[in-house]
Amino acid sequence: MIVPISQTLRLIHINLVLLRHGLDELIFATHLFRPLRFLLWFSPLYWWRKRKRMTPYPARVREALEDLGPIFIKFGQLLSTRRDLLPDDWAEELARLQDRVPPFPSEIARGLIEKAWGQPIDSVLDDFSDIPLASASIAQVHTGRLKDGRSVIVKVLRPGIARIIDRDIALMYTFARLVHRYSKEARRLRPIEVVAEYEKTIYGELDLQREAANASQLRRNWMHSSALYIPDVYWDWTRPTVMVMERIYGTPVSDVGTLKQQGISMRLLGERGVEIFFTQVFRDNFFHADMHPGNIFVESNGRYISVDFGIVGSLTEEDQRYLAENLLAFFERNYRRVAELHVESGWVPRGTRVDEFEAAIRTVSEPIFEKPLAEISFGHFLVRLFQTARRFNMEIQPQLVLLEKTLLNIEGLGRQLYPELDLWTTAKPFMERWMKERIGPRALLRRVRSNFGPFAEHLPDLPMLAYRVLENMESAQQEARAMREEQARLQRELRERRTLVGAIGGAVLIICATLLLLLGPGALVEPLIAQILAATAFVIGAFLLAQQWRAAG
Repeated sequence: MIVPISQTLRLIHINLVLLRHGLDELIFATHLFRPLRFLLWFSPLYWWRKRKRMTPYPARVREALEDLGPIFIKFGQLLSTRRDLLPDDWAEELARLQDRVPPFPSEIARGLIEKAWGQPIDSVLDDFSDIPLASASIAQVHTGRLKDGRSVIVKVLRPGIARIIDRDIALMYTFARLVHRYSKEARRLRPIEVVAEYEKTIYGELDLQREAANASQLRRNWMHSSALYIPDVYWDWTRPTVMVMERIYGTPVSDVGTLKQQGISMRLLGERGVEIFFTQVFRDNFFHADMHPGNIFVESNGRYISVDFGIVGSLTEEDQRYLAENLLAFFERNYRRVAELHVESGWVPRGTRVDEFEAAIRTVSEPIFEKPLAEISFGHFLVRLFQTARRFNMEIQPQLVLLEKTLLNIEGLGRQLYPELDLWTTAKPFMERWMKERIGPRALLRRVRSNFGPFAEHLPDLPMLAYRVLENMESAQQEARAMREEQARLQRELRERRTLVGAIGGAVLIICATLLLLLGPGALVEPLIAQILAATAFVIGAFLLAQQWRAAG
């Protein structure tokens, strides 16, 4: 296979970065470089590292990813969310990755925006800031003002980002296959599957129209809410590579000092964040899955503002119900029910031993519940559950991974704002209300009401529909009766033909026997042989005639 020169140079650069961070074992573990492993003994750097106290391995991996660039940084960020796969020290270290990328020139940004709009920026905006408001690995954000005076942000994709992603994704697959093949320890992390999951996520973020659609849906769900505000999208100027949204003003949620100076209740913010999350998951079935502190701001009245909607998640109605029942069963320490729900939902194979699964869940859960509720991490509890379930061949579904990641973010943010936050106590009443609404009398009445419209629409047609059903049933019965009669007739004809053929066969054999006795001896065959053949033919013929006579009688 011929490797393009650009990829070859990129591979060389990656290997140099790995060497610089003391990750040479990753290089020399491959079949290509393993025969050269002895060269390490001649490297002063190798012996210097032996004497020097090395940075922990996960930290070295994080530093290498930061040096490799934005695409690898985002990959590390995604990998940090797979706490069902990673040890805690790895997950915590990779979660520290920061997506900070130098901005690209404003002249290029202007050119890309004008190309997407098909007209000069000045014909759309009265003002456009050449200094970017924010710069990340996928896109860059500038501020501006529309002709009607509304302040906006203009988000534009980085030039050539698709080509860079294509190149680095191909390299990631190469590394993933090598790791899967040559590292038993890393194989359990399922590197190829993780890269495939990252590929879907990163390419989804390349379509800014899709992000704008996510924002519009969230805005509709939270219109007129006093808890959360979603900026408006200006669709007239939104394209796949450019998105224009309302500019928002607020305090970053991580700036706790300023929030306290504004007199905002930290307890209110902490509990409100939890309520927003559970409302998005259970009421709307559409949740913002990238709610880290950099994407959340707070107005002076304590209302949250969310930005950056490239990653969202949703659950099926079945997953919603099973998740709520699981959480409530956990709260009541009903581990048997938790195990049964996992099997019923198909999250673990149908043949799983419920009693064994129950015992494994109890082993994980009981030490957690020995702590005060305020000290229990809801997110880490789900992580432990997924890790346990994986031993029973549970395949973690993408929507559940997004849910776990978002819950960890929300819980971490809530504890940062209000350390005494009791997420269990905040969440349990919400889930209990939701379950009552789903399976109680109100839920039944609501379903009847929702189905009454279509039913009432067809109510006048019921008599005619009933008549047609009866008419069709009678017609079907007549057709079935005719088919049975035809089948009986065919069977009779078949029996008659069999009788006729048997009778003819028997008669022919008797005639042949008679001719052999009269003409055969001496003329055709020996007399003894003729008599034997004639007798045999006569017996067979007589037997056939008797059989047909008995069948006809």
